[in-house]
Amino acid sequence: MPADLIRTGSEEETVAAGVELGRRLRPGTLVLLIGELGAGKTTLAKGIVKGLGAAEPEEVSSPTFTLIHEYGEPVRVYHVDLYRLEEAAEAAALGLEELLEREAVVLVEWGEKFPQLWPARRLEVRLRRLADETRLIEVRDPAADAEIGD
Repeated sequence: MPADLIRTGSEEETVAAGVELGRRLRPGTLVLLIGELGAGKTTLAKGIVKGLGAAEPEEVSSPTFTLIHEYGEPVRVYHVDLYRLEEAAEAAALGLEELLEREAVVLVEWGEKFPQLWPARRLEVRLRRLADETRLIEVRDPAADAEIGD
């Protein structure tokens, strides 16, 4: 299955792209948000959380220092940021395995740092800031890609 490609030209467009993506997600989905610093991971997460009906974009912030934010009542989204962690054991100690078993969407920024932690069934969302300051967002399901190649 080819990846979905989305180009956004502003913060508002990136949030809107996240809203559309969030509307398509179901509880139990793991989403890895991948991209360099400033690529728009948290901005996209704001839209995803809104699209899931868990919170408004202005209520969503980067969990860089708290590591995990929860949104919705009951919780429908866990937003995790692994930027400050150095080892997979630190990430595993956060209880990520338990989060993945809950009926919620789990968004993980910097999840590519610890690929060994993630199940095959996940979405990978890669964000790139282009020279003209637009963002290119690529949404891919690696498990579906593997099924096609088998």
